[in-house]
Amino acid sequence: MRRGWHHLWGLEKGYRKIVRVTDILDSTRVAAGGLADFATGLVSPSLRLGVTGLSRAGKTVFITALVNALLKGGRFPAFEALSGGRITRCYLEPQPDDTLPRFAYETHVKALSGEDRHWPESTSRISQLRITAEYTPLGFLSRNLGSGRLHIDIVDYPGEWLLDLPLMRMSYAEWSAATVAASRVSPRLAHAGEWHALLSELDPGKPADEQEAISSAELFTAYLARCRKEDVSLSTLPPGRFLMPGDYRGSPLLAFAPLDIAPDTEFSRGTLGALMQRRYDAYVSTIVKPFFYGHFARIDRQIVLVDALTALNAGAPAVKDLQQAMTDILTCFRQGSNSILSTFFGRRIDRVLFAATKADLLHHTSHDRLENILKVIVADAMTRAEYSGAHIEVAALAAIRATREASVRQKGETLECIVGTPLAGEAVGETHFDGTAEAAIFPGDLPKEPARALEGALEGTLKFVRFRPPLPKDGAWPHIRLDRTMEFLLGDRFQ
Repeated sequence: MRRGWHHLWGLEKGYRKIVRVTDILDSTRVAAGGLADFATGLVSPSLRLGVTGLSRAGKTVFITALVNALLKGGRFPAFEALSGGRITRCYLEPQPDDTLPRFAYETHVKALSGEDRHWPESTSRISQLRITAEYTPLGFLSRNLGSGRLHIDIVDYPGEWLLDLPLMRMSYAEWSAATVAASRVSPRLAHAGEWHALLSELDPGKPADEQEAISSAELFTAYLARCRKEDVSLSTLPPGRFLMPGDYRGSPLLAFAPLDIAPDTEFSRGTLGALMQRRYDAYVSTIVKPFFYGHFARIDRQIVLVDALTALNAGAPAVKDLQQAMTDILTCFRQGSNSILSTFFGRRIDRVLFAATKADLLHHTSHDRLENILKVIVADAMTRAEYSGAHIEVAALAAIRATREASVRQKGETLECIVGTPLAGEAVGETHFDGTAEAAIFPGDLPKEPARALEGALEGTLKFVRFRPPLPKDGAWPHIRLDRTMEFLLGDRFQ
């Protein structure tokens, strides 16, 4: 027994050394990126803005509207550098990273304009766009010593990939145990039947079988997809590439799934469990870590777009799941105040904005209430970020406003409605829309007390339809609080 104890202690020491070496290597990768960014910034000051969010949050529309606002101008009173005329010129430049796809700004503008206008396709891969702003600095030293030019590198991340980041801290057995346990609780349980049936037949200790691995991955992916539908609207559904595989579709990297095991389970070589574990580890090392260290660890500012309305309408379980997702995401960011040392050894995210999108689906009297609800949803995540020294803000946002407001009298009662052109196929009750006629819709009111919304009081009561994009006026689209968002994320860099 004594010899066995020493043997286990020796293995544990060895494991800790491996973990320590891995942490050092990962930190070195962050430092290398920080040094490269610092050297480039000496010649050309730049700001890397990360745009992230979960599925259907509106990342593509936000980036398109933000870039268009800088290029075309418009009514943005809260964005002082633009409204005050100190930003004199903005223009697109070739992006600095040749390994990343370019954000298809022109394609998205075309989709949003003209008679056949429509909302652009959702983000399916990471992309980047560089826009350069020339401006008049405020301070005497800045005017005489500064360049008066800022490169803004906007990096767009598919929302489904965000929730992979916590996998870097979890073993395969830990992830399996947590995922299976969550699938046995409502509302997930109602959508896991086929996967659970196969799961009950799998023996992790038996010889590996490729077809079992593939079938398990397919049924697990189908379960995740059902949990993402709007009537369920769950958020924590990793691995993200299962729902948005991109170039990895059909790859063995995606041919694994959780097994019904304890979080400390170990597997013998050649077993099904060992095969699943190997592919999980390869997924983390090949996909998740390069994504984090190559991009996330180099972000200066971060906006996290949140489709809170869909979660509120789906009920308390969806809201609780969204809360957990926001906390999981923020624990992976390198957030906090910056210094000379952080400039050399990897910059930190010093400003984070949580934005509740689709505010144009509500009357303006509910916009502040939506912000207050989001504050409660992201309270844990905000506390972590503020403790680290990062500046935090919350906003209700519509980067492109597709509706206007009107008061409608119905049965002696005045209803505060929103007016727009619903997309073809949308419906409210027995009324179906053909995509050509305007309609006034009462979406419902948000409660003054955020706690009521989080407890599920709004489940099924909000009436949302998708509206056609509006035509831009003088080159710019109408918006809700986009200028306030721009001021928080970018304003101080134009001093």
